[in-house]
Amino acid sequence: MDKNKNFVISVGHCRKLGPIIEEDGVNFSLWCPDAEEMDLLLFDDVNDDDPFVIHLCSNVFKSTYYWHVKVRGIGKNQIYAYRITKAVTVNGVPSSSVKTDTVLIDPYAKRVLFPDNYQRFPPKDQKLALKTCLKCAVIDVNEYDWGIDSYPHHSLENTIIYEMHVKGFTKDKSSGLNEKIAGTYKGLIEKIPYLVELGITAVELMPVYQFDEDDARPHMKNYWGYSPMSFFAPQDSYSSDKSITGPLDEFRDMVKALHKNGIEVILDVVYNHTSEGDDFGPTYCYKGFDKNGYYIINNGYHQNFSGCGNSLNANQPVVRNMIMDSLIFWHEKMHVDGFRFDLASILTRDKLGAPMKDNSTLLSIDANFKLANAKLIAEPWDAGGLYQLGAISGSKWREWNGQFRDDVRSFMRGDGAMVKKFVLRILGSPDIYNEHQVDPQKSINFITCHDGFTLNDLVTYADKHNDANGEHNCDGNNNNYSANYGFEGPCEDKNLNALRLRMAKNFMALTMLSLGTPMILMGDEVLRTQKGNNNAYCQDNELSYLKWNRDERQEEMFRFTKSLITLCRLGKIKHHSEPNHKLQNTLSNAKIQWHGCKPFQPDWSDMSHSVGFLYYYQKQDVYAYVFVNAYWQDLTIEIPCVPGHLDKCWFQFINTGLDKGKDVSLYFMSTRYHAGQKLRVKNRSVVMLLCPVA
Repeated sequence: MDKNKNFVISVGHCRKLGPIIEEDGVNFSLWCPDAEEMDLLLFDDVNDDDPFVIHLCSNVFKSTYYWHVKVRGIGKNQIYAYRITKAVTVNGVPSSSVKTDTVLIDPYAKRVLFPDNYQRFPPKDQKLALKTCLKCAVIDVNEYDWGIDSYPHHSLENTIIYEMHVKGFTKDKSSGLNEKIAGTYKGLIEKIPYLVELGITAVELMPVYQFDEDDARPHMKNYWGYSPMSFFAPQDSYSSDKSITGPLDEFRDMVKALHKNGIEVILDVVYNHTSEGDDFGPTYCYKGFDKNGYYIINNGYHQNFSGCGNSLNANQPVVRNMIMDSLIFWHEKMHVDGFRFDLASILTRDKLGAPMKDNSTLLSIDANFKLANAKLIAEPWDAGGLYQLGAISGSKWREWNGQFRDDVRSFMRGDGAMVKKFVLRILGSPDIYNEHQVDPQKSINFITCHDGFTLNDLVTYADKHNDANGEHNCDGNNNNYSANYGFEGPCEDKNLNALRLRMAKNFMALTMLSLGTPMILMGDEVLRTQKGNNNAYCQDNELSYLKWNRDERQEEMFRFTKSLITLCRLGKIKHHSEPNHKLQNTLSNAKIQWHGCKPFQPDWSDMSHSVGFLYYYQKQDVYAYVFVNAYWQDLTIEIPCVPGHLDKCWFQFINTGLDKGKDVSLYFMSTRYHAGQKLRVKNRSVVMLLCPVA
């Protein structure tokens, strides 16, 4: 950088952290209690190895824990970084909480820049280290024109969540997009009509906070992105616009386009760990500025409740404030509608890692008025063994219901002693969410997600096949409740393939029909396969990408899913168990009737593999009767009467046991049934009858 530039330096302030553009310059501020001296480095470009150095001493530029400086003569797009040159000493020993002589990015940076020859671990040569280190840029976050953008604000009762990977959604050549925009925010915009046709109301994007794609195993890529480097900067590789503000602008273009089509944006956020790993990992910022403050440290060692080397100290005030500031930034400045918290249980641990009774960070998020309209979804467990399904406090919090996934899979596979658990899952898991005044949407229902088998693979493989990950098939979950129904992997057997398609439809139907908010995984609607890999975190290739050229079987699944979503958006089962959701109240509830092969004779024994239930769609004034046959043989059932309408007949809406093209109807043009009539229900199938009474 030109050392003759005439910058004017003043003390500045710490009213806001990060770089703040002011009328006559930029104010920089950050948290770093144990530094005695540090440098603010100003670069001309991302590959600059000769920055302008502004040396800061604690007696002028530090207020207790915070450093601050104002630089006049610079503005937006200024590239910068920090370097601690001297640590605070106690009894002559420098603090172990900071790292000196290492270039550090700003924890509040809105843009992280990678030089051409970026190196995760800085070389000893200082000039080369400056050239190859990460840098960040000053961004004017208020410069973007949102026009008349507005949040869709769908109720959870009317929400259909589509978990997707930004890159994987359009990266495959079959997407038909040009190479520049395939796999980007802009590429996603091009495919919004597909989401609209399917009926999706919310996309849940896998991590888009800046991460390093090269921090996975040797010769592997970090595809999923669950290793954030920054909690404020969008992932630059997902942007076709590589300018300094490009990733932010393109991300906001995507959000605005989704909102225009009535689709909300939920971000999968990772506030439980960072990509810095343990003491042997790289240092980007947190470990350099305050390792003992940002992370859970016990006896000098990182506590690894995330499975990724470190755990954020989320209940330390400055970390909690950073999480809040990040959420508010993405909600207010990037117009994100909600957040799904990866391994949220870590946020309930104290500074030594012990679970806290008062989940102060989660409660603070729940109560923050700036997030009043934001959807909040927790993954209620962590890698350290803490499992809090049903125990995440706060009325706004919703939870990924892993028990729904496991119990529905198990029952439909034909496992014994599962019928009662299965019924509880389709009722919104009242045994889990038994608080007073809790609505069924507390449960986010899913059969598959990014972590595990795809829907196609769930009914095609009995075992995981993760050899491509390079870990000798030792990674990934071993307990998948999956089945291959006689042959492991793809086959040419028409009957077996028909059964597998039927099972996929069954799972999709149960996800959509159950009480709670349904979530489906990208590509399940077209039977996307990962060839039995249930842990594709490092598979940044065709194995993980959505294929857009579909065969007849995939088209069949797509049409079926689209019709189900249409039904789901018409209305839900109405639950009237007051004052709580306990099973004994639910089973005797007059609003939901339970049936077996004969009306009002459900089989609750451990040998039962089928159940029928009758309920009412209040919105549409329609009764529905569903019979689930998870048995491996056909069953003949007797049709119950329409409550209060003995003269009414039923119309078949869903029957996954029928031939392709006849398994679902939106227009009630299919077969009609009268009370007392017999219906043969094919093995491993779901039947749904509807009766409009208006």
